[in-house]
Amino acid sequence: MKLTPEQVIELHGFNNLTKTLSFNMYDICYTKTREEREAYIEYIDEQYNADRLTKILGNVSDIIGAHVLNIAKQDYVPQGASVTILVSEGPVVEVPTESYEESPGPLPGNVVLQLDKSHITVHTYPEYHPYEGISTFRADIDVSTCGEISPLKALNYLIHSFDTDIMTIDYRVRGFTRDKDGRKLFIDHNINSIQNFIPEEVKEQYDMIDVNVYPDNIFHTKCRLREFDLNNYLFGYTKDKLEVEEQKEIAEKLQMEMDEIFYGKNIN
Repeated sequence: MKLTPEQVIELHGFNNLTKTLSFNMYDICYTKTREEREAYIEYIDEQYNADRLTKILGNVSDIIGAHVLNIAKQDYVPQGASVTILVSEGPVVEVPTESYEESPGPLPGNVVLQLDKSHITVHTYPEYHPYEGISTFRADIDVSTCGEISPLKALNYLIHSFDTDIMTIDYRVRGFTRDKDGRKLFIDHNINSIQNFIPEEVKEQYDMIDVNVYPDNIFHTKCRLREFDLNNYLFGYTKDKLEVEEQKEIAEKLQMEMDEIFYGKNIN
């Protein structure tokens, strides 16, 4: 299906396609002692508590043009938080001319688009290795919508809302809708990769791998930060406080952790 920005598909009824964006991010940190680890977990819990996550998801709903119906949020003990926002179709003030254009979505700001029967969720998972001194923070965000435009419009904002070393991004279009002649439509916009919705300046920072199943409208992209600066992974001090050999050892552990998460397997 090839559409110009000006084209509109004439449907038999409501657009029943369900479009789901799953955005998983990982932040890696080296914590040498138990005290450092506890301080890092406390920092993460404060940085990404339920209130701040609610604000992030609220901005996502603004970007995709949704109306918030209900918010459920919870901070957990000893760590972690969850937020679920139920959203419905927002008022359509103006249909953007770039509706069908494969381009990155905006940073915080409004894009008013048609949505219905939708939800946005986030769950956080602070985690640490029992022996190796590695602490990992993961956040899972799901944006599921019904309507004419993909939730990928929120991807640019989500990337900029978290300190991300590794991203795993999934996008899937499910179900079907019908045009005015009764012909089934299993997708209503052009896409060949999630990377079409990631700005060039972001793509330059990451190594990326695509695994796409085009016949089933399933798209998967993994991203790993290219540049490695040990100072960005030490909590509470800088690498000049360490011996050269210790710097090398810690760097190897951190890069191994990131490789294993990126490739989704343990590496001997």
